Amino acid sequence: MKVNVWNTINQLSKERGVEPRVIIKVIEESLRIAATRFFDQGEDIQVDFKPEKSELRVYAVKKVVPEVTDPGREITLDEALLHNPEARLEENIEIELPAETLGRIAAQAAKQAIFQKVRDAELEKVYEEFAPRVGDIVTGVARRSEDGGTIVEISRTEAFLSDKDRLPRDEFRPGDLVKALITQVQKNSRGPQVFLSRTTPRFLSRLFELEIPEVAAGTIKIKDIARQPGERAKVAVYSDDRDIDPVGACIGVKGNRILSILKELEGEKIDIIEWSSDPVTYAKAALSPAKINRVVITSKEAKEMEAGVDQEQFSLAIGKKGLNVRLASKLVGWKISIKQE
Repeated sequence: MKVNVWNTINQLSKERGVEPRVIIKVIEESLRIAATRFFDQGEDIQVDFKPEKSELRVYAVKKVVPEVTDPGREITLDEALLHNPEARLEENIEIELPAETLGRIAAQAAKQAIFQKVRDAELEKVYEEFAPRVGDIVTGVARRSEDGGTIVEISRTEAFLSDKDRLPRDEFRPGDLVKALITQVQKNSRGPQVFLSRTTPRFLSRLFELEIPEVAAGTIKIKDIARQPGERAKVAVYSDDRDIDPVGACIGVKGNRILSILKELEGEKIDIIEWSSDPVTYAKAALSPAKINRVVITSKEAKEMEAGVDQEQFSLAIGKKGLNVRLASKLVGWKISIKQE
């Protein structure tokens, strides 16, 4: 049977990003299922599809036996010789079936199965492409709002940025560029498989890697991050190289390095502090920008500290709605109380 679909296969391959061989295999399997349903004689139906030659063969495989007990899968030698003069007992032969008789119903069933399997192949390709990139930053294009979030196109793949994973001041219109972190890739036939976020500490960490060469190279390490997305973040940095000022390197000349990160975060404030293995020194730095007079450990077992500040530094140390001291406590891993002196 002549089937002129080679151009269609190539076009489908380009549109969906699926290899032609995958589509051909899907078509063969779909036609085999449709043919099996159409003929419905319990036969072992096979399909040989050669799109480059526009050829389609549908045939039943039967075993040549002295006496038939299973008509769907067996054939006598006399009958077999009518189909193949070289047929021999106990061997399999191929009985050609009229492919044209598949009819419209079988063709439609094959079409539906092909569509689903090509879709499955697409999803598998998306998974294989993006699963290794979980934790990476990608840049896509906002397409539309949908189901409590934004659909973002990345390399012809639709990813999902939920409202809870957006910054408070984020507003994306169709066509806007969106930079976000891949947090999850799911094998799911419903909706987007790739999930994005702009609110995780990891997103901020990867932005530092993109903008600060020393962080990307590993000469400056990001030890801890505490973040209230859209409002404030504290980033603790450290370097084994005593000739490197980790805080200054992250800020850059006239703040040029940190400014690009601040712009991406829609004005979220960032305190960059130097990490210390000494919790007292670390806590004092973590309460920046407030000037701290002293920090004492009040309970080592409960990991509690007290920081003393002058009156004019008290509000700054606490922060708006307690945010500064809360982030500092989270960063250091100790509960910090502020005492006015």
